[in-house]
Amino acid sequence: MLTVLVFDADETLLDLRPAVTGGLVAVLEEMRLLTPAAAEVSLADLESDWGAVFGAMSAAPVQEIRRAALARSLARAGLAERLDELAALFFARRFALTRPYPDVLPALATLRRRFRLGYATNGNSRAERCGLAGEFAFERYAHDDGLPKKPDPGFYAAVIEAAGVPAEQIAYVGDSPAHDVVGPQRAGLRGIWLNRLGLPCPPGVRPDAEIAGLAALPAALAALQPVKAG
Repeated sequence: MLTVLVFDADETLLDLRPAVTGGLVAVLEEMRLLTPAAAEVSLADLESDWGAVFGAMSAAPVQEIRRAALARSLARAGLAERLDELAALFFARRFALTRPYPDVLPALATLRRRFRLGYATNGNSRAERCGLAGEFAFERYAHDDGLPKKPDPGFYAAVIEAAGVPAEQIAYVGDSPAHDVVGPQRAGLRGIWLNRLGLPCPPGVRPDAEIAGLAALPAALAALQPVKAG
């Protein structure tokens, strides 16, 4: 019987993309105030700089990856020395704009009646900074106290430890088939795919349930087949 639900953060509970775009727009506007050279820099350039550094730094903390991307962006306009200032501007705007999807708080209120709720993420979306303060019994963040990122098995082991129940009593809910379905399943948890975008399921991935929004989660959980004894 499931007793604990654990949620991913970005693109699962939190509508991150508009917040990141807002942060980058704020940086770009400030760059253009600082130097005429920034007139040649576009929002698309700033967005592409994330992709350019992410592959080589994917295991690093998200904040470090973002700073590296911003450093690349600022170098386009000769503003490398302003990294600390403009990174602070980005993060302030990003967190000010990061909020839950409309279905999140009502769903959490309903689910809390039956389940203990947890929050575990690779990112830096601290619950208290993103409109989710006090919603969870426990929170786990990659790189806090050396916690590795998903899909490292150590991440899910930390989730199980925080939940305080056997793995088979835990379901993990998230938007990434690799991180939030396959990884949890390998650790003995149920993996629930929150597919807000209606994407095709990758070959070889078999979520325990697939939902388009959190309002459908209670029914999906009720329909889960019991775990077979080994």
